[in-house]
Amino acid sequence: MNIRPLLLGLPLLLTGCSTLSNFSWSSLSPFNWFGGSVEVSAKGVGDINAGTPMTETAIREGLHNNYRIRGGMATSHGQIVSYYQAMDGNDVKLVITGEPKGHVQRVDVMDPKVATEWGSKLGTPFSELFSKAYGSCKAGEGEEAGKVECVSSQNRYVSYIFTGKWAGPQDIIPPDDTLQNWTVSKIIWHAKAQ
Repeated sequence: MNIRPLLLGLPLLLTGCSTLSNFSWSSLSPFNWFGGSVEVSAKGVGDINAGTPMTETAIREGLHNNYRIRGGMATSHGQIVSYYQAMDGNDVKLVITGEPKGHVQRVDVMDPKVATEWGSKLGTPFSELFSKAYGSCKAGEGEEAGKVECVSSQNRYVSYIFTGKWAGPQDIIPPDDTLQNWTVSKIIWHAKAQ
């Protein structure tokens, strides 16, 4: 038996073992592959809820450290709001808003990997969630102009933004037969029922 290759390979094996000591075996779980631990429910998004303070640490932990967080201030309806963006690379996947030094009031979800507890997610057709717009939907406003916002039939804390093709005015909800092919482009969790 030739001992020389074994002696040359031994330091590499030992180095590999020390690297594995920092390895998290739970990262191999399929639930951790796609950020699946973050879900939209009646209570909130991941571990973010109406009691979550508007701090970077609380937001990061509430999203199970799945995203890079950056924050800022903006105005909404004449009020100053604090916001945090959950980033994946250069893409904004969630926006968390609330009162400065207050608590979370709203979470906008644009991450296709995040679904609701009822199984709906970005790309879900209107026809799978609603039979008609009346009583549940309104025309989108502001940056959602030309889209339709519908309150979830499962829970009034969750609403969906639908987008699709329609040649009519932006401030009017398209007919139900047109909406059937529209799809969810954003999921919104609200701290107060809609």
